[in-house]
Amino acid sequence: MNLDFYKAFGINVDLAVEAHDIVRGQMGREIPGVVVDREKYENASVTIVKVVEDSAEQLMGKPKGNYITIEAPALRDNNRAAHQQVAEILAQKLASLLDIPEDANILLVGLGNWHATPDALGPRVIDHSLVTRHLFKYAPEELKGGMRPVSAIAPGVLGITGIETAEIIKGVVEKIQPELIVVIDSLAAGSVDRIATTIQIADTGISPGSGIGNKRTVINKDSTGVPVIAIGVPTVVHAAVIAQVTVEHFLEQLQANPMLYQIYKNLRPDFTQEVINNVLQPFAGNLMVTPKEIDSLILNISKVVAGGISMALHPSISAEDYNMYLN
Repeated sequence: MNLDFYKAFGINVDLAVEAHDIVRGQMGREIPGVVVDREKYENASVTIVKVVEDSAEQLMGKPKGNYITIEAPALRDNNRAAHQQVAEILAQKLASLLDIPEDANILLVGLGNWHATPDALGPRVIDHSLVTRHLFKYAPEELKGGMRPVSAIAPGVLGITGIETAEIIKGVVEKIQPELIVVIDSLAAGSVDRIATTIQIADTGISPGSGIGNKRTVINKDSTGVPVIAIGVPTVVHAAVIAQVTVEHFLEQLQANPMLYQIYKNLRPDFTQEVINNVLQPFAGNLMVTPKEIDSLILNISKVVAGGISMALHPSISAEDYNMYLN
């Protein structure tokens, strides 16, 4: 699939690694102004995409900054050891983006709708996160060295609260004056393989809902006055993407029969797009797909993400201490 397909259906690419692959495939060469590094672990692979020039920002549709993608298919399995390793990788990569004092005040924001499971990742992560800001005032004896004051909110969505999420965050920021905001949100992927197996960390902030066609106020340093790190996990895929992939695989099979393949080649270039549009027309072309086991997937990955965040923000906390504070 190329950029024209995504533009035709108004699909925003949430994952920088996917945007990079699409643009690079279209150009047929590496993208000037983008640096890519890759790392391999036992249960995960990491791709670091750095957008360093304005021209690359325009080509990829991603603000300049760092995008770290952790791909771990084992997240779908009931494998505690693999989950622990991914949480540790997440902690390590998140810590590499932190440019704050050891006693910095941090705000966690779980974006999304807790009533809709595919969009509930943010609130679920908040449920499992280690918050400590109140302990510094009311129970300092419970604190260990190497812990930071961390507070957390799950502000809901506009349809529930009637308030733009960015407005709620801005109000909280003015009151507690954090030195860093970490937002967690569900993303839309360009492949079903990435659902609940991929974690993206970005130091550029986030535009909530952009992957599913919702245009909300961007949450970044410019809008909040505070550095923002965004952590996202794909939980849905656009139906048009699935349809297009199906067509492409079908065409691969057709090529074994030159006569049938020639019939397809004689059709109008926009024939496939027109058919997909007609199928998705009842949903105005904006139909998102998620697996039926999304409940358990969200539960597992929210614990991994929360654990990784807590280890990064509280470097002295062990897994045993983490569970003790949560309980």
